[in-house]
Amino acid sequence: MTFVRACGLGELEDDTPKRVELDGTPVSIVQTEGEVFAIHDICSHANVSLSEGEVDDCHIECWLHGSRFDLRSGKPDALPATRPVPVYPVKIEGDDVLVSLSQES
Repeated sequence: MTFVRACGLGELEDDTPKRVELDGTPVSIVQTEGEVFAIHDICSHANVSLSEGEVDDCHIECWLHGSRFDLRSGKPDALPATRPVPVYPVKIEGDDVLVSLSQES
């Protein structure tokens, strides 16, 4: 599994998504509840950026229609979204947040 640098750990604020592009793939990096997650940045219901939404209880909410996605699995738990979004493996090395675009689920 190949990991690429997404951002610095110091660039992240708790519960505030950060949008990055990795090899042309939009990814939202989220630090919450002491962990860092990487989730595809486009809502599966509407073509909008999840990184513009709010984070709460290990979920990210789409700002447009209110769909919520679990940061650990990408599964939606609030309508109107019914399809999951990809989540990606993350590892921390020093101050670097590394992400693999190989899908975790």
